[in-house]
Amino acid sequence: MRLFLSLSVLALVGYSVAAEKRCAASPTTASGSSVNGNIFCSGDLIFEDNFDSLDHGKWQHEVTLGGGGNWEFQWYVNDRRNSYVQDGVLHLKPTLTSEIYGEGFLTSGTLNLGAECTNGEWYGCERTGSYENVLNPIRSARMRTLNSFSFKYGRIEIRAKLPAGDWLWPALWMLPTHNVYGIWPRSGEVDIMESRGNRNLISSAGVPLGPEQVGATMHFGPDYSANGWETAHFERLSGAGQGFNNDFHRYQVEWAPDHFTFKVDDVEMGTVWVGSGFWDRGHFSQNTPWFENPWTNGANDAPFDQQFHIIMNLAVGGINFFPDDAHNPTSKPWNNQSPNAMTQFWNARNDWLSTWNYNTGSSDSHLQVDYVRVWAL
Repeated sequence: MRLFLSLSVLALVGYSVAAEKRCAASPTTASGSSVNGNIFCSGDLIFEDNFDSLDHGKWQHEVTLGGGGNWEFQWYVNDRRNSYVQDGVLHLKPTLTSEIYGEGFLTSGTLNLGAECTNGEWYGCERTGSYENVLNPIRSARMRTLNSFSFKYGRIEIRAKLPAGDWLWPALWMLPTHNVYGIWPRSGEVDIMESRGNRNLISSAGVPLGPEQVGATMHFGPDYSANGWETAHFERLSGAGQGFNNDFHRYQVEWAPDHFTFKVDDVEMGTVWVGSGFWDRGHFSQNTPWFENPWTNGANDAPFDQQFHIIMNLAVGGINFFPDDAHNPTSKPWNNQSPNAMTQFWNARNDWLSTWNYNTGSSDSHLQVDYVRVWAL
């Protein structure tokens, strides 16, 4: 009996040591109620949603009129008309505000989101419409894991099918869970994928800007006027007639202490090496010497040395993302300096609404997400 116990203990110890040897150490950290496990081995799946249902424990809906700092034209709501799961796929769908409140409400009504409002910046919780500035004419959805899952370092993959339709702006991205270094962009932003819905939008240089193109970007800087994103931006073209709206694709980021690598379907778009840090990468000492480095007390990869959470949304319009000099079959109905951009957009609805294949039973205008997965690095 004594020999048996000794052999059993030795076997258990040997198994434990062998298991420990098989477990490569991971620099990944994660927090939140939806994290799979507490101690991570390299390659562990630490977050997953296959959208068998809409899990409100994992995803918080943002409710705001604010437009994310870009004065976008949508009102983000928690409504199953705008976010729902069907056949294992999450749909983020744009709809018309006037279908609920009537067209007259856009020019005379007041929206007060009350306690449901998640962001009051940019008049995000209450607005009153007028003929000069209509209320947000589109309802859509923006979902985040702020309260359920955040991580630092790892590999994230989102399989999604992009929407098509004029002035639609789908995005898969990440923000810091805590703004340790201050307000945007001091604490950073990672855009896994952004695109534009216009099927026939062409830049002034003749490059397709619609769903045939996706982009990935990192935002960082000491001030909104000093943002180093242009040094960390990549684009991918699908090829003529093969837009990313035609099928599902995998949008991927590998986030390590020394680099970020962006991929689509395992093909690299580009890599950002941390090097001597993001202050040097942005050339802020030379270009904006009046600003102080907000990351002096952080790690070498600051501000990307903190945990970030996941965001998925379908925006519409805005005054930053759609170039004024791009060519569209029906011209852009507003310009990026217009004080009445939302009204001009709404007044041109006979031009853009048909491109959404709206009320035809089509899901063309939907951002569709098959799954979201995160692995330990």
